[in-house]
Amino acid sequence: QDQLQQKIICPGPVTCLTASPNGLYILAGVAESIYLWEVSNGNLLAILNRHYQDLTCLCFTDDSSHFLSGAKDCLALVWNLYNVLQAEPSQIPDPRHVWSRHSLPITDLCCGFGGPLARAATASLDQTAKLWEISSGELLLSVLFDVGIMAVTLDLSEYHMFCGGMDGSIFQVDLCTWPVQRDRTFQTERENGKVFKGHRNQVTCLSVSTDGSLLLSGSHDETVRLWDIQSKQCLKTMNHKGPVTNAFIVLAPANMFNPDGKPSVPLPKFSKHLHGTESSDEPGTEGVTLRLGLHQQEPGQSYLEKAERMYSQMYLTREKNLVGDQEHLTIQVSELEEEVSNLRKINKDLFNFSARIITNPAK
Repeated sequence: QDQLQQKIICPGPVTCLTASPNGLYILAGVAESIYLWEVSNGNLLAILNRHYQDLTCLCFTDDSSHFLSGAKDCLALVWNLYNVLQAEPSQIPDPRHVWSRHSLPITDLCCGFGGPLARAATASLDQTAKLWEISSGELLLSVLFDVGIMAVTLDLSEYHMFCGGMDGSIFQVDLCTWPVQRDRTFQTERENGKVFKGHRNQVTCLSVSTDGSLLLSGSHDETVRLWDIQSKQCLKTMNHKGPVTNAFIVLAPANMFNPDGKPSVPLPKFSKHLHGTESSDEPGTEGVTLRLGLHQQEPGQSYLEKAERMYSQMYLTREKNLVGDQEHLTIQVSELEEEVSNLRKINKDLFNFSARIITNPAK
């Protein structure tokens, strides 16, 4: 049996969870607050309270520089991770953008490629899916459907936006159609070739393969379906014992099929208090300690003694560098003085030669 490596108690029921693509941070939505943890040591770095109702979705940009949050308060916020990390614990940083064009709760978020220059899609119960530009915060496209939208995603090339409806339908929206219209209405009866039909209940999650040929969908009808995007045919159906809440396509890790492959470092305990403000009686300061070169460590040497020895070595190295720099400067000064004297002699000879020619004209 697989053993439970770590049980992490969160401050409350987690409604949404995501990790940064670089693997350094974890975001969780607890009620109307966003909790930001550092993965390596479990420190709680920030608690963001800018939503007025419970969080529903979180996502990072592909370069981990920004993250987006959506909630039942109909707002989608764009956050700069650097500003969040640099803010004082007593201050709540301002989001970079506040998107308030939806009239009902946000149900899903999706971010394309390009870091801060990427485009992001939002889905809502107000029967619309919207496409935004993260850099400027401008609304690029708004598509109105016949049903509330529960899930949204983009393909890798961002030619299409896929939206999952409450009735089980999946809609394919072309983003490169002409003429370009910011407000569009998706009429199902006119666009039968752009609808995936098969789910019998609301679609909760969508994911597109890297090559853009396959679409994965999960639904409350307790099934996960794999679709061929070109023909809109269902290639495979996987049954589950309950409503499917999340499903996505990922590249298989290199050691995924290795029977001996195990996580090298377990997750630390995530703190419930902001880093630097933990209570003295709270033991939640455990973390992962990496000790490099263990066989070379000198026994019986305290941390202060090691620090003092390292400081003395750095000081000696600095002194040697300063002495060497002074000797080098002395040599350079002597060479420059010699060059200046040579230039003065040449200038004097040139002056005498010119004076001779002027005072003694040719006969």
